[in-house]
Amino acid sequence: MKSFGLLARIVVAILLGIAIGSVANEWFIKLFATFNGLFGNFLGFVIPLIILGFIAPGIGSMGRGAGKLLGLTGLIAYSSTIIAGIIAFFVAKNIYPTLLSGQSLQAFSDPSEGLSTSFFEVEMAAPMGVMTALLLSFVIGLGIAAIKGNTLLHLTEEFRDIIHLVIEKVIIPLLPFHIFGIFANMTYAGQVTTILSVFAKVFVMIIILHLLYLIVQYTIAGSLSKENPFVMLKKMSPAYFTALGTQSSAATIPVTLKRTKSLKVRESTADFTVPLLANIHLSGSTITLISCALAVVFLQGETVTFGSIMPFILMLGVTMIAAPGVPGGAVMAAIGLLETMLGFGPTMVSLMIALYLAQDSIGTACNVTGDGAITSITDSISKRRNITETDQAEA
Repeated sequence: MKSFGLLARIVVAILLGIAIGSVANEWFIKLFATFNGLFGNFLGFVIPLIILGFIAPGIGSMGRGAGKLLGLTGLIAYSSTIIAGIIAFFVAKNIYPTLLSGQSLQAFSDPSEGLSTSFFEVEMAAPMGVMTALLLSFVIGLGIAAIKGNTLLHLTEEFRDIIHLVIEKVIIPLLPFHIFGIFANMTYAGQVTTILSVFAKVFVMIIILHLLYLIVQYTIAGSLSKENPFVMLKKMSPAYFTALGTQSSAATIPVTLKRTKSLKVRESTADFTVPLLANIHLSGSTITLISCALAVVFLQGETVTFGSIMPFILMLGVTMIAAPGVPGGAVMAAIGLLETMLGFGPTMVSLMIALYLAQDSIGTACNVTGDGAITSITDSISKRRNITETDQAEA
């Protein structure tokens, strides 16, 4: 089953959903609409727990060290992630009106319009609101860092492990069935043609954006280290292709570390930054999330201003800290923000998940390849400022 990865299962789910939705009767569609309703409610229940379970220990463990190298790496990584989101916004804002012309249909202004409803619903109230979970995560995480509380840190880490298991053993395995139900329902309602056309166009745009942003990252890194950026990119290509297969930044760390050390950076710097960046540098995932989110918004015939998207991008960079090392972890961590800050409803969230997971491995590949550039930039700056391995964060 491992060889039949999540991407393959998502593709099969989409194809089967389209095929079966075109011939199925209403009873069958309602059956999966019921499953989707239950799954969506459970997802809403667990989102605040995901935020609390991953952000609190992430901030707590990162903030415990006062090392200059930690601060420098974190600042550069966060800046890279935010810049990636801003670029994705402006590209989508200017390209979508032409790229997706004719697909912002009035009939599609409400994505749930025309879809079959479920047989019954089961309310699953979330234990807290998304913003409450975010604030509580910050308070707990910063508190752990301030008091260096080992007991509380271990408690939050164990809670993170529980949530990780929920994602890995429950949510991820059920996602293909959820996506199957969504596409079967949309096919039955006559909306799938628009969605597939958007999928294809957005997919190509995201790949191009990833590659261009990697060139930007390595151009900056090369200018600081006096190396050819394209030679650096070639050296990092094994990490890129490994990530395509693993769909996990964490699982690719050994390859990323080995290839990063070939960029003529200090080994001590690479040993410290690469594992850290695997959790906090998500430029590729951010490009994907912003591009997909704006595509879903565009389908509604709505627009998003820079003033409204910027807080979302800033929060996104924080929310994905220590995102679970499982396929689709970034979009799972971002669902709460999509709902509260961009007003996504259940159907829009489902479309967002499908759009994101269809190319999750490519976003991960961009993340880990960019880690080499961030490490090189960090190393170049730290050399000039005489920051050595003795300045690294203490565990």
